[in-house]
Amino acid sequence: MKAFRLVANSLLVPFSLSPLCTVVAQESSGKTLDPIVVTATLGPKTVGESLASVTVIDEEDIRSKAPADFTDLLRAQPGINVTGNGSFGKTTSVYTRGVKNGGTVFLVDGVKMHSATGGGASWQYFPTELVQRVEVVRGPRSSLYGADAMGGVVQAFTLDPKQGQKGWVEAGAGNFDSQKASAGISGEAGNTRFSLSGLHKESDGTAIVEDGEDKGFRNTAGLGRVVHEFENGGEASAMLLQSEGNSEFEGGDTDFMLRTLGLGVATPLNENWRMGIQFSESRDEATTFQGGSESKFNTRLQQARWENTFSYSVHELVVGAELQQDEVSSTQDFSETSRTNTAVFSQLRLNFGPVDAQLSLRSDDNEAYGTQETGGLALGYKFDRSHRVRASYGTAFRAPTFNDLYFPFTDFGGGFAFSGNPDLKPETSENYELGASGNYQAWFWDLAVYQMDIDSLISLGVVGGVTTSVNVDNARIRGTEFPWLAYRHSVELHGPGRQENR
Repeated sequence: MKAFRLVANSLLVPFSLSPLCTVVAQESSGKTLDPIVVTATLGPKTVGESLASVTVIDEEDIRSKAPADFTDLLRAQPGINVTGNGSFGKTTSVYTRGVKNGGTVFLVDGVKMHSATGGGASWQYFPTELVQRVEVVRGPRSSLYGADAMGGVVQAFTLDPKQGQKGWVEAGAGNFDSQKASAGISGEAGNTRFSLSGLHKESDGTAIVEDGEDKGFRNTAGLGRVVHEFENGGEASAMLLQSEGNSEFEGGDTDFMLRTLGLGVATPLNENWRMGIQFSESRDEATTFQGGSESKFNTRLQQARWENTFSYSVHELVVGAELQQDEVSSTQDFSETSRTNTAVFSQLRLNFGPVDAQLSLRSDDNEAYGTQETGGLALGYKFDRSHRVRASYGTAFRAPTFNDLYFPFTDFGGGFAFSGNPDLKPETSENYELGASGNYQAWFWDLAVYQMDIDSLISLGVVGGVTTSVNVDNARIRGTEFPWLAYRHSVELHGPGRQENR
């Protein structure tokens, strides 16, 4: 899709577009091959210091790729496999290190998004245009984020309110009669910054089956963020994102709505203690119309998280607690429609010169499937400024969904009937990883070799002539990842006949 973007540094200045004869593509002064990440360790660390397999997709990468949907950003990432029923808003699954869709946690500004009935996130409905940065962590993170972080964690960071007043408008059109328009504004008043942005896009789509009709997609989304900085270095923030629309498929269509709300405060209590509190809610709602019938699956996740970081020299201890509740509203008569999970967690980060160490522990108590304890241990050694090795061990688990546990007996015809299994246990895993990396001025590489042993794998089986979810004995996944990146050189075009490469 061809897009045209107009930007103004102040709302009092008319939008302008640079002359086409002068194009400047330069490296950002903040661009680095070892960027700061927060998802892997609950705090800011470089990719190397995180002792994990991490990929960062920054704003420049997102804009240059101009992805049609969010999963287009993930398709080329190591250890990630994306499958779907077609483009433009059709059902999409993300497999991280071979773990099914429900085994990857999706966070938006720290708020978990998932469907409690289907498991995993509705990736196909999330608006990429409102994202500024993405962090992809591969490997177990249940000891930090709880259930479902078996394969890894993907976190999207929405557009951050910039200092000063800015505005932008973007419009584009492309194949399949696709059209898109988006706009945003940001500003500040004293120590408070805010931003508002929105978009609308639609497409006639493509045929899903051979010789079938095109199946379209329509999406409208909006984002609002407010950040207030306190004099003591603390910060209060609020974020609301909503994405809604309609997606057609062969034989029907689906009205969808995703909503994420986050309220948070983080403040230093003294020079060694920083405390943060976050309240959040995420909704995943879908109503499907097919064959003259209507089916509704609406889920809501409410969460409260309390986190404390204690610092001593270069060492850090994180301790906290979390409360979350899943709720389901559906045209299906689920035998249970809510469940509550309480958790306590901790993480110790140590540094002794070239040696880094991390230890994490978490206990989850869920009223549906009981208590699960998870942990992780990682060690790293830095030979010099460019080379590092690491080794890690971690445990994780994936929770059975409401469909797995409580779906009512339903005869779908054609000899297929399905029913939930309330005796289902969570999947559990043990994970081992060895890694090495090289980080140079112009490029970097990262090698990871891993093994995942899964117990009580959740799969489909037939019991008494009825298909249901069952636990199978075990499974083993082994893999190797070797991502590398050559640093982009800047190119300056100074009109016809002159070009400089640096």
